[in-house]
Amino acid sequence: MDFLYELYNRVIDSISNKFIRSMHDEVNWDAHLISIIGSRGVGKTTMMLQYLKSHYKKGDTTALYISLDDPYFFTHSLIDTIDTFVKLGGLHLFIDEVHKYMPLHPKSDWSIEIKAAYDRYPKLRMVYSGSSIIMLNKGLGDLSRRVSPYHMNGLSFREYLEFNNILKYRALTIEEIVTDYTKLSSEISSDTVILKHFKEYLLKGYYAFYGENEYKYFDRLRNVLMMVLEVDIPKVMNIPFTSVEKMKKLLAVISSSAPYVPNLTKVGKNIGITDQRTFLKYLTYLEKAEIINTLEKTPKGSHILKKPAKVYLNNTNLNYALERRNSSLGTAREVFFYNQVSTKYSIIASKESDFYVDDKYTFEVGGKNKDFSQIADVDNAYLAIDDIEVGVFNKIPLWLFGFLY
Repeated sequence: MDFLYELYNRVIDSISNKFIRSMHDEVNWDAHLISIIGSRGVGKTTMMLQYLKSHYKKGDTTALYISLDDPYFFTHSLIDTIDTFVKLGGLHLFIDEVHKYMPLHPKSDWSIEIKAAYDRYPKLRMVYSGSSIIMLNKGLGDLSRRVSPYHMNGLSFREYLEFNNILKYRALTIEEIVTDYTKLSSEISSDTVILKHFKEYLLKGYYAFYGENEYKYFDRLRNVLMMVLEVDIPKVMNIPFTSVEKMKKLLAVISSSAPYVPNLTKVGKNIGITDQRTFLKYLTYLEKAEIINTLEKTPKGSHILKKPAKVYLNNTNLNYALERRNSSLGTAREVFFYNQVSTKYSIIASKESDFYVDDKYTFEVGGKNKDFSQIADVDNAYLAIDDIEVGVFNKIPLWLFGFLY
C-alpha cells in the first residue's frame, strides 16, 4: 500500500485546480458508488484528482487514487487492495481505468470486485472511471442498482473559452437560446472576437489534453483513436484482429463522407462487410467508443440494431485529424451542432431539415447565405448559422449552441 500512496502523492502534485469542468459540481461526490464514463482524453482522471486535491490534505491516508493499468495490478487483485485500504482506515477510493483491469482469477472482473467491496464496506465511498466502450459490456457483476452514473463529454465551446482565459459565461438551455438568441449572442460576442475562437475550437479544442502540446495535438488525437480501435474495443468485446481492420476501413469511409449515409452494398464491396448485422454492430462499437455519432429517424433507446439515417464523426476535432485537407466545412458545422446539442437534449433526423430537437425544435445548419426556403412552413424552425456574431429573425449563431454545458 505504501507504493500506491507514493504514486498517488506524486500524481496529485502535478494537478492544477486553475480550471475545473462544470461537471465537477454536478457530481454527488458523497454517493456510495459513482461511475464516470467517457472517451479517452476528455479529462476524467483530472477531474477526480482535482476533487481529491481540493478536499483532502496531502498525507491524508483516508483517501486514495489508483489506476488499474499500473503494473502493480499484474500481481495484486483489486479486491485485496480495497480490503487492505479499508483496514488501514481508508474511506474514499478513486479507481481509474477499470476497463484495463486484468483479474488474477479467470472468473472475476473489475465489476465483480467493486460489487464485493460495495457490499462488504458500507462506509466506503468509491468512484471509478472507464472508457465509454465498457457500456457495451458492463462486466459480470451487476452494478446498475448500486451505482450513480455520470458521463463526461469533451470540452464544450463555452468551457474551451474559459479554459483559455478568453471568456467566462454560464451554461444556457436550448429554451433560452431559441428565445433570447439576439440578446445572448450580442452580450457574449461584445466581450471577445467570438468567430476567431470558434474556428480554433472546431479545429482543436474538444479534448482536455489540448493545452498540453498544441503542436502535437493531432498526432496525439490519432494515437488515442488507434488505442481505442486496437486495444479498448478488442479487449472489452473480445473481437479478432480482422474485425478491427474492417472497423478502421469503415471509419475511413465515414470520415471522408459529408456526412455518411449508410450503404451496406457499397461498404460490403469496398471493405468486406456483407452482413448487415455485423455492419450495425461495428457502428455500435464505434459509437459507444465515442468515435462516431449516429443520427436516427426515431429516438434512440431500442436494443434492436437498426440502420441510422446518417453517421457523423463524434466531434469536429476528429474531422480535422482524419481528413485535414479534405474536411468539409458543411459537415463540420453539422457535427458541431449534433455533438453539443445531443449532450443535453434528444435529437433525431428531421423530415424537413437537418435536426429535430427535444420533440419541438427544427434546425437547419448552414453558412451565412442559408435561407428559410427549406423550413418556411415549419413551426418552431430556426437556422443555425455559421459566420455570424449576432442572431436575428430566427437566424441563430451556430457558435451559441456551444454554450449548452
